[in-house]
Amino acid sequence: MKKAVIIGAGPAGVTAAYELLKKSDEYEVLILEESQEIGGISRTVRYNGNRMDIGGHRFFSKDDRVTAWWDEIMPQQGAPSYDDKVLGRTIPLKAGGPDPEKEDRVMLTRNRVSRIYYQKKFFDYPVKMNARTIKNMGFATTMVAGFSYLKAAVAKKPEDSLENFYINCFGKKLYSMFFEGYTEKLWGRHPSEIDASWGAQRTKGLSIMGILKDNFQKLLPQKQDKHQVQTSLIEEFNYPKYGPGQLWETAAAEVEKMGGEIRKGCKVTRLHTADGRVQSLSYVQNGEEYTIEGDVFISSMPVKDLVGGMNDVPEDMSKIAAGLPYRDFVTVGLLVDKLNLKNETKLKTLNNIVPDCWIYVQDVGVKLGRIQVFNNWSPYLVSDPDHKVWIGLEYFCSEGDKYWNMSEEEWVQFGISELVKMGVITSEKDVLDSHRERVKKAYPAYFDTYDHMDDLIKYLDTFENLYCVGRNGQHRYNNMDHSMATSFETVDNILSGRKDKKNIWSVNTEKEYHEEKKEA
Repeated sequence: MKKAVIIGAGPAGVTAAYELLKKSDEYEVLILEESQEIGGISRTVRYNGNRMDIGGHRFFSKDDRVTAWWDEIMPQQGAPSYDDKVLGRTIPLKAGGPDPEKEDRVMLTRNRVSRIYYQKKFFDYPVKMNARTIKNMGFATTMVAGFSYLKAAVAKKPEDSLENFYINCFGKKLYSMFFEGYTEKLWGRHPSEIDASWGAQRTKGLSIMGILKDNFQKLLPQKQDKHQVQTSLIEEFNYPKYGPGQLWETAAAEVEKMGGEIRKGCKVTRLHTADGRVQSLSYVQNGEEYTIEGDVFISSMPVKDLVGGMNDVPEDMSKIAAGLPYRDFVTVGLLVDKLNLKNETKLKTLNNIVPDCWIYVQDVGVKLGRIQVFNNWSPYLVSDPDHKVWIGLEYFCSEGDKYWNMSEEEWVQFGISELVKMGVITSEKDVLDSHRERVKKAYPAYFDTYDHMDDLIKYLDTFENLYCVGRNGQHRYNNMDHSMATSFETVDNILSGRKDKKNIWSVNTEKEYHEEKKEA
């Protein structure tokens, strides 16, 4: 049998293994995972009976291959979840689907509610030009924002930076309120220093006109086609009962049932190349180094580390890879009795907490980027959803900086102090339990040597049996479904004998990718 060695047990790596084993009996499949967990940044962290979703992962895609794959691994619910039953909420149910109160392998349907918390007021996310927004901003600010948008619509700036991209989409006033400060928190750089392609990729053409068009269409009686709605405006999503990690752990178990092997605690350190191919790789496990040969190598490890461990790399390629920047991530989980945030929406929730999955913190007076309310992702993430609120404070930093190096106790105190400052909780006494998680290289960044990424891609493609997949494998801010799609394309190429990898690198690059249904 041929041997396929896959680096990383995140969404891209697990998907590649599953697809290869399912579609072919010619390959022996081995996954090497550096950590002891399955799912990468999409894992679920368990702590004292509660669960944390690292970064938040909505299961929604306009790629039918992806949604069918998810449904195969974890079927849609056929009965109400705990909070739906208690609150009498009506949700779509799948005939014959599992009951989440009785079975664990089940996907829930959840409301997508995310809002911006700015100057102690809630704004819709994405921003909607409705009565509530106008009331929150005030008449004068609304007029300034409106005229600012009209000016931007007439006099477009050259889209040579993320700043100009956002101004062209929303006008300078809304940009300064809702994008400038948050973007700098996220990347540690002002938007004027960041490549515009990041904004184009993440918003997928979202603009004031797109928001107004979506609002108008919702007044019409016909049902909207999911393929015609901009991703940022989707109002429902699917979610595994116990968080995203549950799906990837389930898929990994299926990989092992089909004969695949997953070795944890294996850090890949070197790739040995010759004659335009990867011949073998070396990894360290429990302090011992091992070398393994293979016919096909699929990498979801950071490009920076991948190239850094290869032999005979030209100096210019080494410099590009070494200079690729990342943003690292810290989540501080806090368990509280309640939040000082009123649910002024029409959405019912347990304990009448705010219905948000995420709360984006635009205020520049705090470092906090987002607040996750885990209760609203799934009631099964919280041990006592009737009486307790389990939240995650999301911070962006850089490995090695003063924030990254803070102890867990320092992080918890820092997070509590910011929530008190924002008025979200009253005091430290409100916090019943806490936990911190750190994630390296969570966000590939679009500046520094990223401008030369195309040259590095051409170099990597000279190795015919090396395939780069996933977010870090491609140094692209992919969503989970995009990462899976890179693996679908990779497996198709391997099994069909296709040599060029343009289709793999093209995932999530077109402006319209997944925005409209692609006809075969």
